[in-house]
Order: sequence, then C-alpha cells, then structure tokens
Amino acid sequence: MKIAIEKVKEVIPKVGPYVSQRIGEFRKLGKEGGTHYDFRPFLDIDFEAGLFSELCFCILTANSSAAMGIRIQARLGDEGFMNASFEELAQTIREHGHRFPEQRAERILEVRERWNQIEEAIKSEEDSKKLRELLADPKSPLKIKGFGYKEASHFLRNIGREDVAIIDRHVYRFLTENRLFPEVKTITPKRYLEAEKVLEKVCRELGITQAELDLYIFYIKTKKVLK
Repeated sequence: MKIAIEKVKEVIPKVGPYVSQRIGEFRKLGKEGGTHYDFRPFLDIDFEAGLFSELCFCILTANSSAAMGIRIQARLGDEGFMNASFEELAQTIREHGHRFPEQRAERILEVRERWNQIEEAIKSEEDSKKLRELLADPKSPLKIKGFGYKEASHFLRNIGREDVAIIDRHVYRFLTENRLFPEVKTITPKRYLEAEKVLEKVCRELGITQAELDLYIFYIKTKKVLK
C-alpha cells in the first residue's frame, strides 16, 4: 500500500487545485441541481449541467470514454436529453463516434420515463450505498438499465456523494499493479465491495475522500482530471 500512497502523494501538489475544483462542481450539482463544468486545460470545453444530463452522461460513458461522454453532454444538455426523440439522440451520439448510439438512446429514453421517481430517491435517501443499491440492483424498481455498482457509483460521485468508489478499468489496474487487489476475470458485486474497502484504507491513509482518490488515480492513468 505504501507505494500506491506515494504515487498519489506525488500528483497532489500538481493537480490538487483541479481536483478541488471538480469536487466543488460535483457538490454544487448535488446540492443545487445544476453546476458549471470547466474542464480546461484538459479539454477545451465548459458548459452548464443538471442532474438528468449527469445521469445521461454516466449512461453514455459506460464502456466508452469520459471525454466522449462530456462532449455529448455539452451538446445535448438537460433540455436535449429530456426532450429529444430517439432518432435525434441516436444521431447526436453517433456523430460523436459512440459505438452504441441506438442502445444508449434507448436507455436514455427508458430512464427519462422514470426520472421523477429516481430524482425523488436521490433527494430523500441520504445513505449513498443504499441509494447505489436502488440504482444498480436488478430487483429494484429504480434500477437503471446498464447500471451496476460502477456506473451507479460514478453517477453518485458526480452529484456530490463522496463515499463510494468507482472501480473502472483505471482504478482496477491501479489496484492490481500496486498489489492491493488480486487479478480476477470478473469483478462481481462481492469483489467490487472488497475492492472498495481497500480503497477506503488508502483514503484513510491519505486523508482524502473516495471522490478525490478516484480523480487522482484517473490523472495518474490518463494525465487528465475529468469526471
């Protein structure tokens, strides 16, 4: 664990201000329902975002890239995600080079039908991990198609919930390369929670949140602070 902690410590002075800025944007989104993102100097793009567009961003980014999701989110915004037809959504997603334009447009339309219930749960459930279960559990009436723990955690982190881990490919490689977690063929829900506990230990050692740690690891792996 010592090596992993040192790697994070090395980048904190360099990118700490950008991480703090992004965390502030996430907190504002969760608290006020909207935020202004500014991704410069990593991407030359800034825009206004609301809760629903953030959910759509996380639908788009699964098995894709954050940069692509950000560009589509900036193009459509809450109004586009909430009102565009299936054809309009799919066309915009396709124009940005996404591999699954029709599938993601379909998922956005499906979640749009239940947004009022999902938004109510976001506002009423204070326990982030219980809320994650509601969004990811196949038995939950609020389950979002395409969401497992990773995608649900991504959305929750981006709306200011700072105590859940996003075990994506970057974080998984960080864990395995630093011998903090064994290499496995599939990250099952059980394995996910085990990896999250490892990351909680790293957070305690560094005195930072899961949300901050994820952004630092993403920077270590990509040289960008995105979301």
